[in-house]
Amino acid sequence: MPQLLRESEFRNLFTQDLPLIDVRAPLEFEHGAFPSALNLPLLFDTERHEIGKKYKAAGKDAAIKLGNELVSGESKAERLSHWQKFLQANPSAAVYCFRGGLRSHTVQQWLADLDIDIPLVEGGYKALRRYLINTIETVSRHSQLMIIGGKTGSAKTHLLNALNFSIDLEGLANHRGSAFGRRIQGQPSQIDFENQLGIALLKLPFENAQQLFLEDESRSIGSMSVPKEFHDKMTASPIAMLEESMKVRVETIYKDYIYSNFQDFQNADADTARENFSEFLLGSLERIKRRLGAEKHAELHTTMEQALGHNDPAESEALHRQWIERLLCDYYDPMYEYQMSKKLDRVIYRGNREEFLAWASHINRPD
Repeated sequence: MPQLLRESEFRNLFTQDLPLIDVRAPLEFEHGAFPSALNLPLLFDTERHEIGKKYKAAGKDAAIKLGNELVSGESKAERLSHWQKFLQANPSAAVYCFRGGLRSHTVQQWLADLDIDIPLVEGGYKALRRYLINTIETVSRHSQLMIIGGKTGSAKTHLLNALNFSIDLEGLANHRGSAFGRRIQGQPSQIDFENQLGIALLKLPFENAQQLFLEDESRSIGSMSVPKEFHDKMTASPIAMLEESMKVRVETIYKDYIYSNFQDFQNADADTARENFSEFLLGSLERIKRRLGAEKHAELHTTMEQALGHNDPAESEALHRQWIERLLCDYYDPMYEYQMSKKLDRVIYRGNREEFLAWASHINRPD
């Protein structure tokens, strides 16, 4: 493997999920990183802070001298041990720091002194990040998008994941894109979300698609923001509508938002899991109280509490389906119909799941 990974090799790095050692400080890593990277810092946050102050006060040479003093002896041996263990498990790994400068070169040299070779990413984190942003911008300017629309509960995400050349933005954001869409695991950082989007596009590969399928999303997905140029492209693209019956939609909501979400809480004991899930679900309803109005909110809240507290699984499920259908009819459907009234000129197709899959199979068929 070469000692330097240049930009021409970045695509393979991401599509093959090449293991990466990120030697930046933990605070830098938390701000943004890559899915295949592990943070094994050369300098921890306090050390980096002290060296930064020394650099400002006395210059580069003094800062390097302090760094060598701070990371020496046992601390150096411990860090070398962590890098060695990672490389034993991941011999194809590469190393990077912020700009591919002193920190990653230092790690590379210290490992070379132990007869361990590891390639260094040219330009470091900054170059990798720019490569992914450029990928998103390229798709925004040159690729053709097809937006999947449909009322809440139409199983748009399930359909999306059954299609070739599709990107699940909600999956990348770890949020289902509504007041009830939070996931217990929380969302990534904004930068991590953007990095994952760039990697997902590279893995398609997007250049081979006649159309890229995405779900109709607002720019915000929970606390994440879809990159502006990419979302602008989405809002100017044609829409294919997925149309399903109320029965199908209630079933989808029940499975995805009640049954599936409840499983996320199962790492606790039964009583705690039920209590935590109840707080989660009732809290989601509370977030739309003002838009629902006091009367509708109270009715839904009562039915939801009855469903959550019922000991008979069949009765509990029936009560959940009751409030789900009411919420769709009284809240989500009118809101969606109003929003779609502004987009009707972009709608080019309507059909249920089976019809949609048959129609979509022809779009990306090779000539």
